[in-house]
Amino acid sequence: MRAITSLDVLKDYRLALTFDNGTSGTADLSGSVGKGVFACWSDGSVFANVRIGPSGELVWGETVDLCPDALYLKVTGKQPEELFPALRHEPARARDQSLLWDRHLE
Repeated sequence: MRAITSLDVLKDYRLALTFDNGTSGTADLSGSVGKGVFACWSDGSVFANVRIGPSGELVWGETVDLCPDALYLKVTGKQPEELFPALRHEPARARDQSLLWDRHLE
């Protein structure tokens, strides 16, 4: 799991982020402004009042928090499987499928 170590609020609902592994980049969150729980960001001063939480997440008061892993993926353009290798799908082999079918018949 990644953690955010520093942030700067930029214009147009963008954030400059640095992560615990040294990776840095900009996250554009403008597409979420005004939608659902992000309605509060319509007031730019609320958006600018972001802080880093105890687990390296971004926090806006008690209302909104964003996972550092999701932001890392957004900043780097990586896929979840690259950050979490356990998510990689390995195709089932025919032999394994027949074992599952046999169990289904029991």
